[in-house]
Amino acid sequence: MEYITLNNNLQMPQLGFGVWQVPNDEVTKAVEKAIEVGYRSIDTAKVYENEEGVGKALANSNVAREDLFITTKVWNSDQGYEKTLQAFDASLERLGIDYVDLYLIHWPTPEFDNYVETYKALEKIYKDGRAKAIGVCNFNIEHLQRLLDECEVTPAVNQVECHPYLQQPELKEFCAKHNIYLEAWSPLMQGGEVLENATVKQIAEKHKKTAAQVIIRWHLQYENIVIPKSVTPSRIEENFNVFDFELSTEEMSKLKELNRNERKGPEPSEMNVR
Repeated sequence: MEYITLNNNLQMPQLGFGVWQVPNDEVTKAVEKAIEVGYRSIDTAKVYENEEGVGKALANSNVAREDLFITTKVWNSDQGYEKTLQAFDASLERLGIDYVDLYLIHWPTPEFDNYVETYKALEKIYKDGRAKAIGVCNFNIEHLQRLLDECEVTPAVNQVECHPYLQQPELKEFCAKHNIYLEAWSPLMQGGEVLENATVKQIAEKHKKTAAQVIIRWHLQYENIVIPKSVTPSRIEENFNVFDFELSTEEMSKLKELNRNERKGPEPSEMNVR
């Protein structure tokens, strides 16, 4: 495992395990397998409705709690100062733990304009030591800038859609300037056409790796935090097996050329679902 250091000196595994769209009755086995394979970072959210199942896997694990890195998120309908504090307590209870390593705002939902107030609740949770780090998901530069202007704690992480077809260079540059790590959700484009891309497949063949492994390796060398998801045991192992090869400068350049600003998910400034 490779670790990165967040802006408050907290160590975070650069490769984690995502559980979006994994049903609660399937997630326990998937997370248990991930921990067995070697993942130490698990990324869930209130809206995934599987925090309880993740909590069962944590309880069943023989890995010490301090060696695991658990992320969850406050959903849009729970935004606002007091509601966020209540939502955080409820997430901890479902997970069966007394702190999280990273707590995130799931979307800015700018139409409702209460993400600053919500982030101030995250700052209280952080100062109380119940989250080791705090951050956001799906924040564009304008949303991040507002937090920097109006809040005290710089977000440690901005988790956004990112893959070779959506590389987010301007956002990534802004985050790097302010010491915010970019974390990639949908890192394999939800198993989309990027896995069939000729350049990706050619590089995979050269390294005797799969297209998915090449893309995960690209994220690591692009200095993203990356959280691929799978419920298939062989894929969980495959996605972890990316530390025994390296992409050349030329290969990284070829993959950089694939960017086409193509999203699978919503544009953050337009996503106002509650």
